[in-house]
Amino acid sequence: MFVFSNLVAVARLLGLALTVYLFIIIARALISWVSPDPFNPLVRFLHRVTEPVLRPIRHRLPMTGIGLDLSPMIVILVIYFVKWFLVESLTDLAVSVR
Repeated sequence: MFVFSNLVAVARLLGLALTVYLFIIIARALISWVSPDPFNPLVRFLHRVTEPVLRPIRHRLPMTGIGLDLSPMIVILVIYFVKWFLVESLTDLAVSVR
């Protein structure tokens, strides 16, 4: 019973963390469409939290020629995949241990 509740808690916490990060990535992408004040604390927070994940993807993607940054879309797809695969697998494992 203890293992079941721990696995469910880990799965839910991971799912929540991924959902929060998904919204942070979306906010970063939306703010990039306007010219935000770089000294705004919210803009600085979004940049500081998302740039370590977006920068490596941005360097590996070929430039599209139109100046469109596709790295947030790639990260969003990865987040959805991890939620679908890992969180669901942890939940199924918890149910099977029960």
